[in-house]
Amino acid sequence: MNEQPNQNLKELENGTPPDNNLVWAILSTVLCCLPLGIVSIIKATNVNSLWAQGQYDAARQAAVDAKKFAIWSAISAVILWIVGFIIYFVFFAMILAGAAANSNGY
Repeated sequence: MNEQPNQNLKELENGTPPDNNLVWAILSTVLCCLPLGIVSIIKATNVNSLWAQGQYDAARQAAVDAKKFAIWSAISAVILWIVGFIIYFVFFAMILAGAAANSNGY
């Protein structure tokens, strides 16, 4: 009989499910890093079902994980773009330097 008030208090405390970050997961998949974005989508889609099953802590953790993987996806995309631009400009500079060295007036 004492469990009923505690259960009601727990349900009131848990209220609405956390934000599942699905929008960020989809955007990070499409615009950033595909593998990390897919993991983020999977975690985000688990939030509401875990919440409906009464697994509130697991739902909160899934929401945190979805956000974490979306952020990692965005950061990895930025790093890859920077590395790509550096490689592109290094090769472009090498080509220009080679062309300048070979231009002896002929």
